[in-house]
Amino acid sequence: MSIFGKIKTAIFGDKGPLGGQFSGRKDTPVAPAPVTPAPQTTAAEPSPVPPAAPVAASQPVDVEAVLNGIAARKGGADLNWRTSIVDLMKLLDLDSSLANRKELATELGYSGAKDGSAEMNIWLHKAVMRELEKNGGTVPAGLKD
Repeated sequence: MSIFGKIKTAIFGDKGPLGGQFSGRKDTPVAPAPVTPAPQTTAAEPSPVPPAAPVAASQPVDVEAVLNGIAARKGGADLNWRTSIVDLMKLLDLDSSLANRKELATELGYSGAKDGSAEMNIWLHKAVMRELEKNGGTVPAGLKD
């Protein structure tokens, strides 16, 4: 599983609001759901029962509330997850090593030096928040801008 996929799963759960359809990589397309062909009928046969209406997509996940809840369960962990990608990953019990942050930077399309600089880490945090929003999360503007 991709690093972003692990972050998303830690916040949204296994399926998430989009049914687990995000692959975690921008360059990896998501396979569409399989389509079941409609049964064939003849004029003498009655029409089949129409399929059930599709289930509505899950409600958006309030990312800030989920992260606040995780921090509270951990005893108000002294982590600055609102601005630090390292602290965000630690809060989610993910490996925040430079190697993992480099991999995350590659996944999300970071084009700068992958050296663990403040610039890279700030970009990563904002990019993660924007991707969480794209994948069904509600993220306050202050966390993604």
